[in-house]
Amino acid sequence: MTNAATHGSEPDDYNAADDSRKSYDVCIAAIRESLPYKRSERIGDATLYLGDCREILPTLGKVDAVVTDPPYGVNLTGKLWHSTTRGKSVKSATTYASYNDTAENFRDVVVPALEAAIATAKCALVFMAGSTLWDLPRGAAIGGVFLPAATGRISWGFQSFMHCALYGKDPYLAAGLGARATGQYGLYGNDANKVLHPCAKPIDAMVWVVNRASLWNQTILDPFMGSGTTGVACAKLGRKFIGIEIEPKYFDIACKRIDDAYRQPRLFKDEAPKLQAALL
Repeated sequence: MTNAATHGSEPDDYNAADDSRKSYDVCIAAIRESLPYKRSERIGDATLYLGDCREILPTLGKVDAVVTDPPYGVNLTGKLWHSTTRGKSVKSATTYASYNDTAENFRDVVVPALEAAIATAKCALVFMAGSTLWDLPRGAAIGGVFLPAATGRISWGFQSFMHCALYGKDPYLAAGLGARATGQYGLYGNDANKVLHPCAKPIDAMVWVVNRASLWNQTILDPFMGSGTTGVACAKLGRKFIGIEIEPKYFDIACKRIDDAYRQPRLFKDEAPKLQAALL
């Protein structure tokens, strides 16, 4: 007999726990590599994905509504507003972190992604610039929010209307709850400029939009989540939310804003119909 290890036995320095851990790490890395998203977060009734919505959308099931404010394909280079005190237009340096807002990218990237998202939902409400509204898939109607203080400058002067393309069937009509207006007169606080995103919507405007496109406890999908304003509105209104954002910087902002929204007192279920009626 010798001290040599018999055939099939482990070497003297073999560590089963270490080998198991390494195998586990390899398996997890392989799974992550195969996932269509780089990161996911669950916050309250919100599920958030960091990644390209074109890759993630095919893995999702059906939703009740799509509510989104995608890039408009207008070569955005910063926020532009008119200063009444200075008497001239002022532009910030804020623009998209890593997306080039060209007409080509709008047609090749944004529109196909919107078509895929709309196909998952019973209805959809998509914000869009007036100049590129016609490039979207044909919808059922046009609605929007009128802002007398304007949202910027266009070739015809001050833009005072946030256009929304409407798809599918009105959730209120579908539920036998009667007709509602497709537009809203908005006098909202300018809280959007406090968000580190070039095109954040005022939260009150998005609350109206989410409420208009869905009913209590329904699921909303936003494939262009940005800074998470749609998700914040869903948290306030008792909607489930699925958000997708490709830019890590904005994804982190969205996670924090939605987490903060869920830390605020929420409506009880029996209060939701009263708020819904008041908003419409």
